[in-house]
Amino acid sequence: MTDLEIVLADLKADGEQLDRLVAGLDADQWKLPTPAPGWTVADQIAHLAFIFRLAGTAASDAEAFKAMTAKAQENFDGAVNAALKDYENDTPEVLLARWRAEREAVVPALAAVPAGQVVPWLVNPLPPIVLACAGIMEQFAHGQDIADALGVELERTDSLRHLVVFAVLTRDFGYLARGLTPPAAEFRFEITGPSGELWAYGPEDAEQRVSGPAIDFCLLATRRRHRDDLAVTAVGDEADRWLDIAQCYRGPAGAGRTPGQFAPALR
Repeated sequence: MTDLEIVLADLKADGEQLDRLVAGLDADQWKLPTPAPGWTVADQIAHLAFIFRLAGTAASDAEAFKAMTAKAQENFDGAVNAALKDYENDTPEVLLARWRAEREAVVPALAAVPAGQVVPWLVNPLPPIVLACAGIMEQFAHGQDIADALGVELERTDSLRHLVVFAVLTRDFGYLARGLTPPAAEFRFEITGPSGELWAYGPEDAEQRVSGPAIDFCLLATRRRHRDDLAVTAVGDEADRWLDIAQCYRGPAGAGRTPGQFAPALR
């Protein structure tokens, strides 16, 4: 399998796991609030359906994507919220079917992008493999919110490596979201996957270093847990500062999570 095929297979598997979690929910459970303020379980799935529709369109029809995202160039959050209104009257059955259809379409659309070509996206064009990693990030983050609302745990495997790579690539997003200038110096990231494999990125002799379990690192980078509740550590003042502002998505950081909001995970 190519690297892209591996990422797409893991994207599909992650979606199927989350699908199994929500498929059996009753109507009241779909309305449950999640830790994201103002978002229900249904809202989380609607957001995923929209993001997958956006990604599938970007890969298959650049002009249609341009039309879909025209308003997002002026007001990203406003455009996303407006798009979600398209799903707000859906029954759980309809919403689930729409999300499944978008998941089904995005994999072949990204796979069909010719080698070496990029896909238009909200800020800069992206290689399809990076856009697929972004999809894994979205499913991890919104899936975690749903799991927290239901009081269950999702299985996390070494497919998290794709999200770790994405978080490393987007290290500067936390700075940019706050109007800060990212540091010029590279960080060293040493992250341990669920299998125990060490994933290392950045210069070996970097003064600024971040390390910890992949699950915790991904929870930090998606702002689904506060740093105080995670086993992610930093060496160097700038790396320590980054643990406070880390986010691997564009736009406002949001409120994040508070210390002790969730029981610390046992590692």
